[in-house]
Amino acid sequence: MDSFFRSEEMCLVQLFFQTESAHNCINELGHLGLVQFKDLNPGTVAFQRRFVKEVKKCEEMERILRFLENEVVKSNIPIPADFTSETIPVPRDVLDLESRFDKLEQELKEINSNRDTLRQNFTQLMEINHLLQMTDDFFEELPSEDSVYSSKVTCRRTSYTSTNGPLKLGFVAGVIKHERFPAFEKILWRLFHGNFVLRHAEIKPHEEENMAEDPVKKDVFVVFVQGDQIRGKIRKLCDGFHASMYPCPNNAYARKEMRTNANTRIEDLRLVLKRTEEFRETTLTAAAANLQEWTSKVKKMKAIYYTLNLCNIDITQKLIVAEIWCPVSDLNSVHTALIHGSEQSGSSLSPVVNRIQTQQTPPTFNRVNSFTTGFQSIIDAYGVGNYQEINPAPYTMVTFPFLFAVMFGDCGHGLVMTLLALWLILHQEHFRKLKNELIDMLVDGRYIIFLMGLFSIYTGLIYNDCFSKSFNVFGSSWSVRPMFHPHGPWTNDTLHDSGHLHLDPLVSGVYSGNPYPFGVDPIWNIASNKLSFLNSYKMKMSVIMGVAHMLFGVTLSLVNYINLKDVALQFIPEVIFMLSLFGYLIFLILYKWCVVMKSESAPSILLLFINMMLFDYSSEGTVLYRTQKPVQIFLVVVAVLMVPWLLFAKPLLLYRKHKQLKLFCLSLFFGVKKAFFSLQVSMADIFVYQGIHTIEYCLGCISNTASYLRLWALSLAHAELSEVLWKMVLQVALRVTSGMGSVLLAVTFAAFAVLTVTILLVMEGLSAFLHALRLHCTPSTYTPDVAFGFCS
Repeated sequence: MDSFFRSEEMCLVQLFFQTESAHNCINELGHLGLVQFKDLNPGTVAFQRRFVKEVKKCEEMERILRFLENEVVKSNIPIPADFTSETIPVPRDVLDLESRFDKLEQELKEINSNRDTLRQNFTQLMEINHLLQMTDDFFEELPSEDSVYSSKVTCRRTSYTSTNGPLKLGFVAGVIKHERFPAFEKILWRLFHGNFVLRHAEIKPHEEENMAEDPVKKDVFVVFVQGDQIRGKIRKLCDGFHASMYPCPNNAYARKEMRTNANTRIEDLRLVLKRTEEFRETTLTAAAANLQEWTSKVKKMKAIYYTLNLCNIDITQKLIVAEIWCPVSDLNSVHTALIHGSEQSGSSLSPVVNRIQTQQTPPTFNRVNSFTTGFQSIIDAYGVGNYQEINPAPYTMVTFPFLFAVMFGDCGHGLVMTLLALWLILHQEHFRKLKNELIDMLVDGRYIIFLMGLFSIYTGLIYNDCFSKSFNVFGSSWSVRPMFHPHGPWTNDTLHDSGHLHLDPLVSGVYSGNPYPFGVDPIWNIASNKLSFLNSYKMKMSVIMGVAHMLFGVTLSLVNYINLKDVALQFIPEVIFMLSLFGYLIFLILYKWCVVMKSESAPSILLLFINMMLFDYSSEGTVLYRTQKPVQIFLVVVAVLMVPWLLFAKPLLLYRKHKQLKLFCLSLFFGVKKAFFSLQVSMADIFVYQGIHTIEYCLGCISNTASYLRLWALSLAHAELSEVLWKMVLQVALRVTSGMGSVLLAVTFAAFAVLTVTILLVMEGLSAFLHALRLHCTPSTYTPDVAFGFCS
């Protein structure tokens, strides 16, 4: 149980096992997941290690597997996510898989190359077919068709008829991309000044004719001009625009024959393409069935060879020596796993496990499970603590969702979030198969969302807020009836003449004297001063929670300071400083709540605290109790004295130890100047570091106490947004009494639900999550002595 609240006790272990059992032993340790191998070859670069060739082969196989996976995904072939094969990779698997993957890659590349060539030929034939079709349509519009196409040429500037007999025209036909055609036509106009006839049409192939993965819109065109020289210029222009030019016969019979041949070849290519796609799909389907197993096996082999590069091999090449860090409580499990791996490989000798003593600092290991892994991941993302330090993850499992819920206090929204988390928990395996980064993040944090939802339900009940409405379960502690009694201040005329009325708690019977049993009294939901009351309440509550949170962090660091023997030098002055100022601030808030005072004479806590720091007691109305002035002066003086204690006590003590060490070194060695210079440098570093820590702690206590006011601000924003959605969306539909009111209510409720989910649950929820994370990662609530999230 102790390991749950702090990093586990680790030990350094030396392993000896035979070479032929190395793969099985390391595989078993990898599945166990409780050891960290130590690099026994720190001076050897990566490309000089023994198994670097095997690692490169595994990386090459990973590249081929990524290529196969991309091809499978492009073809919309499902990849089975479940596979039951637990085969242990052995060295011969590298050669077998390597040859299989190379053969499969070459085969698939050849299929893709042939398919692309066939598609290109098919596209060209389809373009020729459309070009012949357009040419035939153009000639059918003319009065006669012969080698002499027409005796009349239409010019874009002028129209004229040749007087020297019919003109013999030639034409250039081709296909161009649709977006390039306007520029092509414009340049034709500028070059030939309209002395040409241009016909074009967009290619609109049928679905079965579209063989390309990313179809490109194209236009067919025919340009009729006079003279071979001009036609040559047009061909050069077509080359510049990357237009495809195709030969087109002059007479109708030749065009018909060419079109018939093209259709025949199109049908043949369509059949060949169909067979090619079927063969490719069959190949990819067979590969997809084994893709997950291959990927797992290659990753295991790569990890095993990478681990073997960290070990040493004796001269006989028969024994492998490794050193690992592992938890002390799991030594038996590690030994059992090694024996099991040795038995699987058929080794005649059992592995040897030898625990060795070391002065090195072990790595930090915090044991997690499916419930705590999300919180531990958040903590480790900010910083990993030192060895054997307090692990704040167990406490964060309470404080993190609670601070979130303070800002997200609505039991209705919390219930929706809880149901979402339960859905994720129940269907986590299904969601993991989707392989979506956002969904994976939600699944990994499913228990965080679940706790945030539960705590939001609790704080929503405290605020008595459910979709901006209140519950009246126990009956209000306030009553209006006594205000109308014979001696009361209200009459019927008062109700008609006044827009807002105030209940007077001094009138007998108006306030029962007993507070609402749980949460905020529901009468505040209809009160005109609701916002003022809740603002004051939530603001003071935020300060109390913030100071309590930071004090709890300082208290947690006590265990670390005991190990470092810095209790008197660090812990005590830090606690006294915080309690003298901010502990007293909490006392003032609670005292003001408990003492019965009129609102006109009650002093402002903010002004009272500012005057306390300035020693200003001249203004009236700043006294809350009788001995306030001497108490406040004493607390401020004590807090100020803690600053030099934090700043100089630890460095001076270290200086004394260094001075004693210096005298001892002078009595044994020469080189007095060198020893003294190094002493000066180290002491300067210590003073600078301690000064930075003191300034950060003292200023951080002030700034982060104010930073906790975000609990009040976001809680207010959430409540106001929820009330706006209720009044401006759903309440409008509820007031409609016409015959179509039910239809309008259904539509309005759908809009209300969408806005609630998108704005309040998603946007406000994410904002509250980030602010809760900020309050757990403040610099004043973190020092190198505590891993995360609390003062130290």
